[in-house]
Amino acid sequence: MSKAPKATKRGSTSNAVEILDRMFVGDDPARREAIDKAYEDAVVGQLIYEARHAAGLTQAALAKMIGTDQSVISRLEDADYEGHSLAMLKRIAQAMGKRLEIRFVDAA
Repeated sequence: MSKAPKATKRGSTSNAVEILDRMFVGDDPARREAIDKAYEDAVVGQLIYEARHAAGLTQAALAKMIGTDQSVISRLEDADYEGHSLAMLKRIAQAMGKRLEIRFVDAA
């Protein structure tokens, strides 16, 4: 999974994301960690949404398949949700005939 853009030390850019990153995050490790966590949460939510959509399922239909409520699926797909669990992700994958894959990648 790729990370949110990191601030570059020098150079001019017209990329709005890079400019905002430099202005609001910069070299602050605590802010960088918070940004990375928020990015990861958003990516997980988006992956759930895309898999459900590709399978032609509504939130209610997926919820029924895994034995939960539609509101749970809605929360899981929300970019601000921080409670993704491995067990729930496995249930979702299994219900859609998918395999959950988790990898370790270099932190660079």
